[in-house]
Amino acid sequence: MNQRSIVYAVLTLGLALAVLLIPSPLARAAPQQREIHLDARMFAFTPGRVRVNQGDTVTLILHSQDVTHGVYVDGYDINIKAEPGKPARATFVADREGKFRFRCSVTCGALHPFMIGELVVGPNLPFWRAALALLIVALGSLLTLRSLTPQASTHVTVSNR
Repeated sequence: MNQRSIVYAVLTLGLALAVLLIPSPLARAAPQQREIHLDARMFAFTPGRVRVNQGDTVTLILHSQDVTHGVYVDGYDINIKAEPGKPARATFVADREGKFRFRCSVTCGALHPFMIGELVVGPNLPFWRAALALLIVALGSLLTLRSLTPQASTHVTVSNR
């Protein structure tokens, strides 16, 4: 094993451990209990965008301001219906990262199809840290192996005739 391959191996190990062990300033907060109040009125939800962290236990409370409205959350199979003055609630764990549409599930008028909102579930940072560490180890392994294989010399012989 030559000195260059040892340097590559030590650097790879150091970088991979740094990615895995050094606290990230973007570190995800511990899962929380979240209570989200959605106000529904013809033909909008307030708020129109809801952000939660992955792993949070979310309780949606739907308040109807004018007629009967419902809310269906794509990807979570949540469907509740609220009448004016009678809020409805549903609780679920936001276990999937991504953007999910929520829409009114009760026909409430001519613009009903446009009554939509968005649930944004934050990223899973441990997964991305592990993926980055794996990439560093793979690249470091390739560099280390490349430095161990003998390089073919290319000598040019010039003859004077």
